[in-house]
Amino acid sequence: MPSNRVRSRRSLTTAAAVLAAAVITPLFAASTAGAAAQAVTLPPVHEGFDYQIGGAYTPPAGVKVVSRDHTASPAAGLYNICYVNAFQAQEGAESEWDSDLLLRDSSGEIVYDGGWGEALLDIRTAAKRDRIAAKVKTWIDSCASKKFNAVEPDNLDSYDRSEGLISEANAKAFIKSLSSYAHEKNLAMAQKNTVNFSTARAETGLDFAIAEECGEWDECGDYTEGFGNNVIVIEYQESAFKKTCAEFGSRLSVVLRDVNVTVPGNSQYVRKTC
Repeated sequence: MPSNRVRSRRSLTTAAAVLAAAVITPLFAASTAGAAAQAVTLPPVHEGFDYQIGGAYTPPAGVKVVSRDHTASPAAGLYNICYVNAFQAQEGAESEWDSDLLLRDSSGEIVYDGGWGEALLDIRTAAKRDRIAAKVKTWIDSCASKKFNAVEPDNLDSYDRSEGLISEANAKAFIKSLSSYAHEKNLAMAQKNTVNFSTARAETGLDFAIAEECGEWDECGDYTEGFGNNVIVIEYQESAFKKTCAEFGSRLSVVLRDVNVTVPGNSQYVRKTC
């Protein structure tokens, strides 16, 4: 799967959640069906973070937490988050999925995420969720075998781009099954964007948040409502980065990156912290 991708949140129109916040602890006991509860370690809060899903490189000084693609290896001695694209096919990778697992509109045409050219996966039924999960779980297995600490399942918000075909309930059911599986592997599970799920943790099983552009969209506080200070923020605009640092830089891990998440030496490469 191509690793030089991120989800921009410009297309999101979700409302802030209003349910009660869950209590955050350094260790989260995850209940799993038919298995004993497993303790998963959450990332350290307010520590140096680097977003390396566009390519792995030696983490800069001060970095304690790093996110890398599941095809990469974790960074030695750090808290490592394993990126997987769980709700959409990678661009051009439709053939890697059974045809009926690609979401189709009433005309039979595949529904795409227009921003990134990725086909949405059809998670509307339990049977299809199970079949999609079978592939995603192989990636989670790889994350566990490589000794990553957590999983970052991207495109949880794909229902928002599904032309109304996928519901929030479908997304919650699928992410809950993936969270339970990750917990069995002693991996924490991140909520990637999807701010309105932040206080629905009983329905999702998610442990901490990775929020793109929450400063730009005035949503960082909504993430902390559900996850306390266990929120990692990535901004792509300098102005939003400065705003986020001013409001949340003393509490949260915040980084400014270039939108293509390139590696040092690339002319587009940008990385700053508060």
